[in-house]
Amino acid sequence: MEHTAPEKLLPDAEKTALPQVSMGKMVWRRFRRHRGAVAGAVILTIIILSCLLASFSPYDPEKSNLASALQPPSLQHPFGTDALGRDLLTRVLYGGRISLFVGFMVVIITMVIGIPVGAIAGYYGGWVDDLLMRVIDSALALPSLMILILLSAILREVEIPFLQRNNVMTIAFVIGILSWMTIARLVRAIFLTLREMEYVTAARALGASNFRIILSEILPNGFGPIIVEATLEIGWAIMEESGLSFLGFGIQPPTPSWGNLLNNAQEHLVKHPWLAIFPGLMIFLTIISVNYIGDGLRDALDPYKILKQIDEV
Repeated sequence: MEHTAPEKLLPDAEKTALPQVSMGKMVWRRFRRHRGAVAGAVILTIIILSCLLASFSPYDPEKSNLASALQPPSLQHPFGTDALGRDLLTRVLYGGRISLFVGFMVVIITMVIGIPVGAIAGYYGGWVDDLLMRVIDSALALPSLMILILLSAILREVEIPFLQRNNVMTIAFVIGILSWMTIARLVRAIFLTLREMEYVTAARALGASNFRIILSEILPNGFGPIIVEATLEIGWAIMEESGLSFLGFGIQPPTPSWGNLLNNAQEHLVKHPWLAIFPGLMIFLTIISVNYIGDGLRDALDPYKILKQIDEV
């Protein structure tokens, strides 16, 4: 009889003795390998911290100083000054607070609306799915920019609690209610796939309610793609807010935002280009950082790549 050498069994024994690696650690390892995502996370962190620490600037973002108007970048004013003599770096950082806050609030609003709608449509299917998808298709067919301008103009004139003229929440609400459809379609696709999995069938056989299956069984297992989409949504929301403010329907002066800083720079663009360069650069860096982070998260949360990494371990 042929006997197996004990040495040949050693690798399997060593494998069973290997410490268990958590899912979070595997995701973090995969994320770190994406250099663009890491660089984007670093740049976005620096931008957010700089905006949060804007209060330490020695300059008032809204106080005029005509004697210092339209000065080019210098040690005293690294980004130069605007037409009213206000320090542009200070206004860019305070404007970043507004733009970033709108971006994160839009993501919250879209997830609050989009996840329940997509979950109901994908889990129940049938006429419920048909009805909700027709609503989503109708909303997607609308010209988003025109609707954003129209709603922004209307809500600025209507007396509604928390939604007032020149209110950041007004802009976030307007963009959010026109952005939830993408999240809803993604969640629906996830639920259509996962509702047929064996663990969902087992939970249903054990008497779990539909609400519990949706909340505890399906949603946690499909949250990876939702996080990725939410990350990318931040960049889109910042761009939409900047576009609205640039057109004069978003945040109104003297409150700074990256969009209205670009709007104010139009008449001085040729002779004083720094007025547009620095706000535009902040928008560019923020959006490209968020997009790279989204790409990194998409790779890190890919279930097939995670399973491959588990097999390698």
